[in-house]
Amino acid sequence: MTASARTPELVLGPLLRYVDSTDATVWVEVSAPCEVTIRAGDEVATERTWGVHGHHFAVLHLCHLREGEETPYSVELDGEQVWPVDPGRPSVICTPRADDTVRLAFGSCRRGESQTPEALREIGADALVGLAHRMAQAPRREWPDAMLLLGDQVYADIPSREITERLAERRDAGLGPQSVRDSAGAGGDRDVSDEICDFEEYSWLYHESWRDPDVRWLLSTVPSCMILDDHDLRDDWNSSYAWRREMTAQPWWRDRVIGAFSSYFVYQHLGNLAPDELEANETYQALRGAASDAERVRLLEDFAVAADSERGTVQWSYKRDFGRVRVVMLDVRASRHLDPEDRRVMDADEWAWTRDACLDADVDHLVIGSSLPAFMLPALHHVEGWNEAVARHRPEMPVSARFGEWARRAVDLEHWGAFRNSFDDLVGLLTEVAAGDGRPAPASILLLGGDVHCSYLEEVELTAQRVADSPTRVHQLVMSPFRNPLQKSIRAVNRLSVREPLPALTRRLARAVGVRDPEVRWRVSDGVWFDNGVMTLVLRGRRARVQVDHARVEWPAWGLGKALTLVPGPAPDSWGRKPGDDPTGQAGRTGQAGGGGRRRGGDSLDRKPRQVLRRTLTKELTAAGWGGALSRGRPGVRGLRRWGPRPR
Repeated sequence: MTASARTPELVLGPLLRYVDSTDATVWVEVSAPCEVTIRAGDEVATERTWGVHGHHFAVLHLCHLREGEETPYSVELDGEQVWPVDPGRPSVICTPRADDTVRLAFGSCRRGESQTPEALREIGADALVGLAHRMAQAPRREWPDAMLLLGDQVYADIPSREITERLAERRDAGLGPQSVRDSAGAGGDRDVSDEICDFEEYSWLYHESWRDPDVRWLLSTVPSCMILDDHDLRDDWNSSYAWRREMTAQPWWRDRVIGAFSSYFVYQHLGNLAPDELEANETYQALRGAASDAERVRLLEDFAVAADSERGTVQWSYKRDFGRVRVVMLDVRASRHLDPEDRRVMDADEWAWTRDACLDADVDHLVIGSSLPAFMLPALHHVEGWNEAVARHRPEMPVSARFGEWARRAVDLEHWGAFRNSFDDLVGLLTEVAAGDGRPAPASILLLGGDVHCSYLEEVELTAQRVADSPTRVHQLVMSPFRNPLQKSIRAVNRLSVREPLPALTRRLARAVGVRDPEVRWRVSDGVWFDNGVMTLVLRGRRARVQVDHARVEWPAWGLGKALTLVPGPAPDSWGRKPGDDPTGQAGRTGQAGGGGRRRGGDSLDRKPRQVLRRTLTKELTAAGWGGALSRGRPGVRGLRRWGPRPR
């Protein structure tokens, strides 16, 4: 039977990607060429699939939806309905109203293994599965309006055991790129043969990650915004000029680049675009109009190679507006400028776009999403600055430069603080937004980050005189991982990085090699936590709060527990500093509790009343039936919430 004669099946999706007050886009992958139809109330969208590498896709645009309504939708393939699978659990499109509260769930770093007891013991409960269960029990007004997935949606270099076995079978059968099979030979890099390389293998990752029934329903109902990070290609991707020079010399690198960028474009990036951006995207329109799958393969290969090697060819960053909230999602991985004398986390074109996206927004809240935290834990920030300085090649210090490059890769010193030019540019941009300069200043600038496999909240104070009277409050919120816990040894390092004397010592180390203090101070206000979890921003008018939920395995059921709330307010008066003080605001603090968010030294709540409050609320919620999971045998959700502004 030919492919065209097969009965088409829904392989992956539907994924609800873009939604505004009247429009929505839905992404699907199917098993054979066919006509896909989406029905949402009176609105119908139909699109013919296009194929590449034996896979078949469609992105459908629904228009003329009604503002502020909840509309169930269905998927048909050649006239046969294939979704929803369970009529009692329909997928819905919820169009927002301009004055609605905006809820944005976010996080990063999710391994896609199944929910077996073995996987749960190894990598813990899945926060996205828990979020799906909470939504099933919660009223619509408490659902997220969108999910921001901040990188490492898939792990090309750390596939699951099941996929590793499939890779071995494929290599043994002589399938896949020849360059990878050769690497397993004498003198080659055997690790590469156990990693994902081409489009077909990348599709396995997405199928594994997004086919879980709960995650599949979640992605079909909550619009999603995605951005890439290093594990979409390989750990430490573009960490330095030396790293890139070494990788591009590998015979398998070109095949990996083609597989990574072409699959990212199809599976993630197309859904990030608004309908008018899809219409204007030359690569997407060329794929739709190509005469054959082979032509589409060539188009994607050329696109992927250019995306990796020709700066300015592709822009992965994008923006979305949710009423009076602007979300700017930044690519801080693929667009890096790695010249050792002028390292930048974004090239000039991408940065110019970022400035425009942040400065032309008349909004109540500016949300900047980056796979990497801008403001690292204090000691780690200083170490990254020191490392960049010593790793810069100097003829008179060759040993120091080699050691700096080794350290950079060994402990992942590659965040904003390791690109000091870009860090200073970002602080300058935040200052410019907060100052207003003739434009209305937002109530808050909220920087979202992932990558680091721990989570925490930070209060940020811009110290430039021009923002002394600004109403804008700046916070960073880091949520990682959704599901991929950090090794215990590195947890200990992260705990120490917020406790004196380590921040002071590393600050002196950075100053000793010429790293100057920035025009900003920050401090960890809650955390550091190491649980799998998810954060949700709740933005209404000019107020904001964040709920933190952590996934836990509680045999025989699972749940999400622990939540905090943050309302942006003025920086504490105790932040007054003298010249030469620690710019991170950590000096003189006795530290952070490693797992409970309890602060010592300078805490706005006495420890004992805070402990009593949590103990009492936990007891009351447990008595009310919230002490366990909401669904037996699958991750559910429970939470402890602390509402209201911080005491000043």
